[in-house]
Amino acid sequence: MKVFSWPIRVYWEDTDAGGIVFYANYLKFFERARTEWLRSLGIEQSELRETTGGIFVVGETSVRFHRAARLDDELLVTAAVQETGRASLIIAQQAFQLGSQPLLCDGTIRIGWVEAATLKPARIPPIILEALKQ
Repeated sequence: MKVFSWPIRVYWEDTDAGGIVFYANYLKFFERARTEWLRSLGIEQSELRETTGGIFVVGETSVRFHRAARLDDELLVTAAVQETGRASLIIAQQAFQLGSQPLLCDGTIRIGWVEAATLKPARIPPIILEALKQ
């Protein structure tokens, strides 16, 4: 399983009143890492919609929190394909504190391929599946 990593800094807007990262923002961090991972494989999501008529949508998440990140922390967020289906992918993701590397959060995200116009499930285009094998 090939792992992609993307650095993220914690900004004021990412924290709650206690000065720690608001739990839902880890899902935003995971989304950014998945988007950059696809981009690194030559897959631009906006172009995919135009050329294939399809998009990825999140169908399921499971997240476990281990430690808190705080304002100005530098994080390393990873993404790796855990399972490939005909119409969906399960992506394993983790967020680490950069430097000391303690695990802050981990989870799995199931993304499904759908027709953009109808949101009906469809097969993932071969061009995407081939790129994932790189």
